[in-house]
Amino acid sequence: MEVILKQDVAKLGHKDDIITVKPGYARNYLIPNGIAALATESARKVLAENLKQRAHKLAKLKQDAEELAAKMEGLKLTIGAKASSTGKIYGSVNTIQIAESLKAAGFDIDRKIILIKDEAIKDLGQYTATIKLHREVKVDIEFDVVAE
Repeated sequence: MEVILKQDVAKLGHKDDIITVKPGYARNYLIPNGIAALATESARKVLAENLKQRAHKLAKLKQDAEELAAKMEGLKLTIGAKASSTGKIYGSVNTIQIAESLKAAGFDIDRKIILIKDEAIKDLGQYTATIKLHREVKVDIEFDVVAE
């Protein structure tokens, strides 16, 4: 079943994408919660017209994301965590700590757009996080996890 997304959905698609999902997922979750609408012929025409009108706005957003990515290129963060003598962290480092470190460095980034390849960082060391600033603009940030 084809649906038009009304908002960004992680690991599914971005707003205004036409995607194919299983009928039960669309009928029981996406459509009742207002996340998606059926991709009928009239809905496709309305979507095409809206996308045409927003093309200029989207180009500006992409340009801003590229400028921010250029500023963030080569940025290296240091995140302090309480650790044992063997190098194991008490707890874990996640996107919240990375977002706070970025804010301290002068970049106000939402933690929801930060992706860590390792789901939970539980050891001291050097890691990489990917920040999705735009659907076409991503930047990799290196960060070190050190003992406090």
